[in-house]
Amino acid sequence: MQQLQSFAPFSSAVDAGFWHKFTQLKLDVIHLSKDPIPVTGNYVNSDAAGLPSRLSVEYDALESNQPVPHLSFRAVGTLINTNTVEEFRSYDKVELLKSAGASLWEALTSELALENPSLLSSFLMFTFAPSLHSKTVPLVQQPQPIVSQLTENEIASLLAAFSARETDKNSGFFTIRKKNNDWSIHPLKKYPDLRTAASTDAEVFLGFCDPCTLPQNPGWPLRNLLTLVLLKWSKQWPIHKILCLRIRTRSGVQDASHSIYVEVDLGGILDQDSQPVMPTCLGWEKNERGKMGPRMVNLSSTMDPTRLAESAVDLNLKLMRWRVAPQLDLPVIQDTRCLLLGAGTLGCGVARCLLGWGIRNITFVDSGKVSFSNPVRQSLFVFDSCLNGGENKATAAAKALKDIFPRVNSNGVVLSIPMPGHTVSDSLIEQVRKDVEKLEQLIEDHDAIFLLMDSRESRWLPSMLGSAKNKLVFTAALGFDSYLVMRHGFRQRADGADTASSSTSDQQGAMASAVHGAPIPGNLLGCYFCNDVVAPGDSTRDRTLDQQCTVTRPGVSYLAAAHVTELMVSILQHPDRGLAEAGISSQQDVKEGVLGPVPHSLRGFLGRHQQLTPATAAFKQCPACSDKVVSAYREEGFEFLLKVFNTPSYLEDITGLSALQQCTDDSQIWELSDSEEEME
Repeated sequence: MQQLQSFAPFSSAVDAGFWHKFTQLKLDVIHLSKDPIPVTGNYVNSDAAGLPSRLSVEYDALESNQPVPHLSFRAVGTLINTNTVEEFRSYDKVELLKSAGASLWEALTSELALENPSLLSSFLMFTFAPSLHSKTVPLVQQPQPIVSQLTENEIASLLAAFSARETDKNSGFFTIRKKNNDWSIHPLKKYPDLRTAASTDAEVFLGFCDPCTLPQNPGWPLRNLLTLVLLKWSKQWPIHKILCLRIRTRSGVQDASHSIYVEVDLGGILDQDSQPVMPTCLGWEKNERGKMGPRMVNLSSTMDPTRLAESAVDLNLKLMRWRVAPQLDLPVIQDTRCLLLGAGTLGCGVARCLLGWGIRNITFVDSGKVSFSNPVRQSLFVFDSCLNGGENKATAAAKALKDIFPRVNSNGVVLSIPMPGHTVSDSLIEQVRKDVEKLEQLIEDHDAIFLLMDSRESRWLPSMLGSAKNKLVFTAALGFDSYLVMRHGFRQRADGADTASSSTSDQQGAMASAVHGAPIPGNLLGCYFCNDVVAPGDSTRDRTLDQQCTVTRPGVSYLAAAHVTELMVSILQHPDRGLAEAGISSQQDVKEGVLGPVPHSLRGFLGRHQQLTPATAAFKQCPACSDKVVSAYREEGFEFLLKVFNTPSYLEDITGLSALQQCTDDSQIWELSDSEEEME
């Protein structure tokens, strides 16, 4: 049964860089010439469902013999430019389309389309301060899902043959031969020879890479392929089988089950004795209002190199969504405000990874200066950063980010973070108070907090503040050949509420769940200090300068920086965000997000090239995130913090760690015996 079939037209996607290149070409080479200019486009057959069929014109489309991107298929185009808007408006567009159609018709009726099948996807660009159009010719056929014609094994064999094809890999048109379950891909021009030689146990198909994602409609290139088949082979064979091949890749596995199978009957359409006459051409792309008019683009902003850079950065991320992860929510990532506490080796690495994900708001906090040993390990600094005593790390890192990507909103704050065990004298109280207020405001103004400092005690105050202010907090710490990356539990405390006993039963439940192997919810995961029974103190006391420096294999910091950034992005793409549950082992089934499961922590060991993903529950006596500590901070504010800074044991006393340690000491004493006989 035949029916009138509609085809999904192309939607043009012209890279802003193309117009920048075209402007340069016009100024330097073309000048006022009206000669047609060859241009190369491309399309893919791997877009996710729901996306339009895109005809892409990249920034380098004007370069001759330019290869198209990997897994893309060539479209041959012509650009005709007018020099005035009056000329553009008065141009006979019907005659222009007819002329372009005549060129395509010549390719179809001669051998040109068989020698270069990319001509079947030809398009026309007619511009004056850009507008884009394309053209082709329609026919009639009926589509079916490919799974109604081929088994899973046959589809897999077809995909294997297509991936291993030796013909022009950038041509979207080809011949497919199947004998038993043996598939092979051949040039389009071999179709009549293969069909003539086909035995009873062999089938020959016409194939093309279908850019359309609609379940019942083939893409626009099929119109011209059918016209070619009608002119060349319909008299010899009226029935033709066509595979509209669509390939998606998920988790490294290719799938073509959403492809379309078409069987067309072209018999009796052409008069056996008369010469074919070129039909009326159509195909102008509709504008934003859905009418046959020019699409107008304001190029004034896109000619700005910084905007070109922004477009290029966004395109890289959009390609991830178009080709691999259609559920990826890029605006959520881009709008996340990130606070990096520490602008050293980890801070520089994390900032570069955040830029790669399109993060636009990054703030550095550091009190150090760039030294001569830093630039080789800390990627945002150069030799000049070390001169004249060294630049402040925070401001130098922020400036370097703007040099890399001018559209980023990067700021550097020179600030010393007060720490437990580091005594605050009377003369420094006001300065420390200001530092605390500044840090509180910074944490309040950001969404994700990264703890990238060297010492354990420097992580305490931002860990506690992040828990109190319901922020996403991440820690990265380095050893000589090991690293720890983790997300802190997301508590969701109510502002001003008494939390002294609000989650004790939940924490006990989380501990019980962990013992029984169940996943731990995100609000019951531990923080960096939850595995300790000793409060943080001054770790630099009685240490020489060389002992205070972190000694790490160079590659460890890059691994940790990448993992902690990807951990944040995975949380942002999880339906439960900070409440995403974590399994206590990598083999455990947990609820996944767009980018997979979100572990609680990653512990990497470069010496063994090994990585573990353990999860631990929150500790009700934690010196940083426990309810008692957060409640004391909310009730007493800076006075509480001052006690912590000046008295190393204060945190242990209010959390009950002192009593816990005493119980441990007592149990050890009772295990000793005064009996000399027993000691013998």
